[in-house]
Amino acid sequence: MDAAPTAAERAAVDELVGPPAGEGRVAFAGFHQAAAQRHLLLPTLQAVQRAIGWVSPGALNYLCERLIVPPADAYGVATFYSLLSTEERPALVVHECTDIACTAGTLTAGAHASPCLGQCEQGSAVFVQEAGRPDRAIAPAPPEVIAALLRGDDVTPERSPPLRHPGPLTRRIGNYDPSDADGYRAVGGFAALEAAKSMGAAQVIAEVKASNLRGRGGAAFPAGVKWEAAAAEPARPRYLAVNADESEPGTFKDRILMEEDPFAVVEAALIAAFATGASHIYYYVRGEYPTAAARLTDAIEQCAGLVDGVTAEVRLGGGAYICGEETALFNSIEGFRGEPRQKPPFPTQAGLFGKPTVVNNVETLVNVLDIVTGGGAAFAGVGTEQSTGTKLFCLSGAVERPGLYEVPFGTSLRELLDLAGGPGDLRAVLLGGAAGVFVGPDALDAPLTFEGVRVIGATLGSGVVMPFDDSADMGRILRRIAEFFRDESCGQCVPCRVGTVRQEEVLERLLAANGDRAEHTALLDDIARVMVDASICGLGQTAAGAVQSALRLGLVDGTPR
Repeated sequence: MDAAPTAAERAAVDELVGPPAGEGRVAFAGFHQAAAQRHLLLPTLQAVQRAIGWVSPGALNYLCERLIVPPADAYGVATFYSLLSTEERPALVVHECTDIACTAGTLTAGAHASPCLGQCEQGSAVFVQEAGRPDRAIAPAPPEVIAALLRGDDVTPERSPPLRHPGPLTRRIGNYDPSDADGYRAVGGFAALEAAKSMGAAQVIAEVKASNLRGRGGAAFPAGVKWEAAAAEPARPRYLAVNADESEPGTFKDRILMEEDPFAVVEAALIAAFATGASHIYYYVRGEYPTAAARLTDAIEQCAGLVDGVTAEVRLGGGAYICGEETALFNSIEGFRGEPRQKPPFPTQAGLFGKPTVVNNVETLVNVLDIVTGGGAAFAGVGTEQSTGTKLFCLSGAVERPGLYEVPFGTSLRELLDLAGGPGDLRAVLLGGAAGVFVGPDALDAPLTFEGVRVIGATLGSGVVMPFDDSADMGRILRRIAEFFRDESCGQCVPCRVGTVRQEEVLERLLAANGDRAEHTALLDDIARVMVDASICGLGQTAAGAVQSALRLGLVDGTPR
C-alpha cells in the first residue's frame, strides 16, 4: 500500500510547487507542462528534509505526483545526495568535519562524519540539520561545542578573521555591512555595472578578453573566450550558472566572498549576464553554506531590476562534490542525478536545458568588476603574461595564521607561506586540495602561476595551500584523501567507480606493509593511469594525483621513488 503524505509533508511540497489543482491552481495541460517543473525536484526534496528531518515514502510519493516524476527517478535523485536521507533518523543531526584540514580528524561520539565543510581557516567545523529549523554551519567546533550542539544547545563560537591579506578583489570585505546595498554603493559598488551598460555588451567582452582573465576554479579556461562563444550562439534563452559548489577539501575562498561581499558577486554576475545575453542566473551554492546562500539571496532581491530582462535565483547543492563539475551541476539543477555529461557539445552551445550557458565560479566573476572599471589592459599588467591579476589562496594546515590571502600571480610559495607563518620544519605542501598534488620543500621558490606550478608537476586548482610539518600523520592523510574520492565518485563510469575503490584498498595494504611494497606501488600506478586516461570527468582524472605525488616524495616511508 502506498504511503500517504502528512499535512506537514504536503505543505513543504506545496510551498514550492504551488497549491494542487482545485486549490487556486490550473491543472496541468499534459506531461510536457509538468516536465517543466522537474527542475524543482531537488529543492522540493530539500524542503521536505528541512520540515521533517528526512524524506519519507509519503513525501516522496506526493512530490512525484505533483511534479509528475517517476518514483524510481525521484528515489535515485534523493539517494544521490549525502545531505538527504530516505531513512528516518533523529530530528537533530550534527555533521562533523573529519577531513585533512580539521584538527585531529577524529569523530565525536554522536556526530556524523563529514567531508570538508569549507571552514578550514577555523580549524574545525560542523554542519547542523534539525527538523523545523534552517540548516546551520558552525565553526570553530571543538569537542565541547559539538557536545553542546548534540544536547540541543545553541552556540555561537568566536571565529578568527577569515581574511588575512587583502588585495583588489577583497578590498571591500569588512568595510560595509553585507546586508546593505547602500553600504555597498558607498564603497564603490555598482560602478562597474553602470560602466558596463555604458560601454555595451560587445565592449565588455572585449575588455574581459584583453584582461586574459582565466578561470579560478581549477580549469583556468579564458573567461572572455567562453563569454564570446556563448554570446555568438543564436539559441534562446541563454543562461549564466554561477558555480559556488565549493567542495574541494581545503577551499573556502568563494564562501568568504559570498558571505562578506555578496553584492560584488551579484553585480559581477549581472555584468556577465548583460554581456552574454543571459536572461536567467542560477547561483548554485554548496548546501553546507547556509550563511552564504542567505546573504546571496538577500543581495539578489535588493538588486532585482538592475538589468532589464535578467532574473536570478539561488539553488542549493545537496552534498555531492561531483556537482562542482559544470555538466553535473546542470543535471542537478534540472532535477536529475548530478552525473557529468559527455562533451561535446560544450556548455556554451548546449548547457542548462539544452541552451547556451556560461559557467563561472565566484572568484572568476568578481574579478570582472575591476576589469570593467579599470580596463582589461590594466588588469593584465598585474601578475604574468599567462597568469594575470591576483589570486585568492586558502591557507590552512601547519600555519600560524590560517585564512584567505590575496596576492599577485607570481608570488612564490615561500613568500606566501611566510605571510601565513608557515612551519619551520616543513615536510610537504598540498597544492590544489585533494584533487591536487603534494610538493616538497624544494618547490618553495616556485612562482604561484598557472605556468609556474606546471613546471614542478603541480596545479593551482582551487587555490588550496596546505602545508604539513614533521608531526603530520601522512598515512592518515592519504587514507582520508583516498576515502574521499571513493565516497564522492558518482559511479557513472567504471574507471572512476572501480578505480577509486581499488586505490583505497591497495593504499591500505601498502600502508600496512602487507606484502611487497613495490608490487603495491606498481598497482597504484596502473590504477592511476587508467583513471586519468579513461574517466569521464575531472574527478576520476585527478583522484590519484595526491596519492601518487606523496609516494613519489616518500612521505609515507621516507623512500622517494
